[in-house]
Amino acid sequence: MAAGGFIRLPGGTVVVALAVPDPACAEHTVRVVVHALNRQRALTRLSNLGFRGARLSGNAEPPTPDEATAVLHHPDGLIWRDYHARTGEPWHPISALSRPARRA
Repeated sequence: MAAGGFIRLPGGTVVVALAVPDPACAEHTVRVVVHALNRQRALTRLSNLGFRGARLSGNAEPPTPDEATAVLHHPDGLIWRDYHARTGEPWHPISALSRPARRA
């Protein structure tokens, strides 16, 4: 089960943040932030991308205001970065997660 949480926005949509194993490297964890109509739809989007075990139970690690702003300004509404990354590190589009040469 992934650690994470959600926030409900004034318009009724939600931003969900989860710490999930990297599909390319099981020892590595990434923080994925999703903007969707509801929590179930956010988890479905992650499941469709290969994060089959992503479940949200509880709200232990809700998205920070910076994470919510970043995902709202991204056209896909789906971003990621290393789980242990510092706050100054940039967010990446989800398409960059499947590329093997993403970390330098």
